[in-house]
Amino acid sequence: MEMKEIFMKRCIEIAKKGLGNVSPNPMVGCVIVHKNKIISEGYHKKYGENHAEVNAINKVKNKEILKDSSLYVNLEPCSHHGKTPPCCDLIIKHLIPNVIIGTIDPFVKVRGSGIAKMRNKGINVEINILEEENNLLNKRFFTYHKKERPYIILKWAQSKDGFIAPKKQKGKFWMTSKESKELVHKWRSQEDGILVGRITADKDNPQLTNRLFDGKNPIRLIIDKNLSIEKTFNVFNSDSKTIIFNNIIDNLEGSNHYIKINFDNMLDEILAVLYSKNIQSIIVEGGAKTLQSFINNSLWDEARIFKTKNNINEGVISPSINGKIISTSFINNDILNILVNE
Repeated sequence: MEMKEIFMKRCIEIAKKGLGNVSPNPMVGCVIVHKNKIISEGYHKKYGENHAEVNAINKVKNKEILKDSSLYVNLEPCSHHGKTPPCCDLIIKHLIPNVIIGTIDPFVKVRGSGIAKMRNKGINVEINILEEENNLLNKRFFTYHKKERPYIILKWAQSKDGFIAPKKQKGKFWMTSKESKELVHKWRSQEDGILVGRITADKDNPQLTNRLFDGKNPIRLIIDKNLSIEKTFNVFNSDSKTIIFNNIIDNLEGSNHYIKINFDNMLDEILAVLYSKNIQSIIVEGGAKTLQSFINNSLWDEARIFKTKNNINEGVISPSINGKIISTSFINNDILNILVNE
């Protein structure tokens, strides 16, 4: 492996520390190299705070050394004023002669302009180092800007005999192990939103929050066409913001935002609203009808499916899906398959 790839892999590694905290920004890591040794590192820690390049440059005590250094970053440095000033300007200011970039930023306000700006100032810029790995790192960000919708993760658990719930369910029903449940809460902390249909909200009265892992709660997204879910249910509490898609009202009540949509084109309307609100990733948790509608319309990017050792014998049949299995793991007695939509 070339030294450039080694340094870029380090950028990717530290960028991952921002997962769940930087959206709608991408995850970015930066390393500064002098005479083939890393002299500084930085990553984007939280939305609205310093970008990776700023954090890395600020850690270098003797700024003169930057004039003889190379800066590695997994995503093209920004060239526009957002929550923070352009990173390109800081790189140019410190006369850093070499900038090595993992992949080009798809955001329309950047998209090559950062590279052009630095090259126009005489900086040697190399691009597309470990491009595929860098695109995968920011799959949410790239999907949002290229497809103008959130990155969609489907999630469900099914019994050994292929059911996701018993026929006569009384109260909450949890099929998987404690360890799998903890993992699901970790996932919730990493994504912007979590979506369920009316039947799931009615039957399970879920909280749809992250209670078992240190991190934020996702925005709760509920499909309730006729507003029939009881206002006393957990999804309406103030633990997190809730968006209720319906065909009756547009209204804001505390942390609950009612948005009226056309149910003849339900999924496209929902995704358009989420795009307009900078929601870059969602987990679709159920139920079977809601999950299958996303599958049938090929509106999914990833599916995370738990298979348990137990049989239900009679119940709600699990969704039918075709995709490429990219990983299989064992969590206690559960099998977790992760698929991608090819």
